[in-house]
Amino acid sequence: MDIGTPIRELGPVDHGPLAAAILAQEEAAWHEDEYRQKEYDVHRQTESIVMVFVNLENWPKVDVLKQPGWDRLASVAVPLMHELIERHYPPGGSIIRAMAAKLLVGGKISPHSDTHPSFHIGHRIHIPIVTNPRVRFMIDGRPYRFEPGQAYEINNQRTHSVMNKGAADRIHFIFDYVPPAQLGRG
Repeated sequence: MDIGTPIRELGPVDHGPLAAAILAQEEAAWHEDEYRQKEYDVHRQTESIVMVFVNLENWPKVDVLKQPGWDRLASVAVPLMHELIERHYPPGGSIIRAMAAKLLVGGKISPHSDTHPSFHIGHRIHIPIVTNPRVRFMIDGRPYRFEPGQAYEINNQRTHSVMNKGAADRIHFIFDYVPPAQLGRG
């Protein structure tokens, strides 16, 4: 969603339980759902544990489907997502995507903007889980630092990219929230 600024800081969050759950996942969990890596070239060097994902084939009907990561992450992720929604957004909307996303050591997400209509109406929220000083998250050519224990909304309509030149994978929990007015409920 175009939020009028490249990034919006949403403030501190207690990400500890979510981080513990994500970091406890076996390697196989990161490969259960490779839709994003196969469908979007910019995500080829990432891995994901997907909780929910909108069925884009039925758009604009909002058909959100639970994915393999739901059973392992929902108990800690859902309360955190709802806390952020309650603090910053109108109630009654829908979470249409939620996932842990890993950018591998040496990996990059090439410059792009999110073009599907669902990205124009949803707030894209990042909760950093693991990062390092050599991760470069760029929006409109400017670098931003994302710190664990904080939450951020990014303007996914602007050109953004990520590069991980560090010695550790970068992991963010990412979710998209669509307010009720954007769903025709407001």
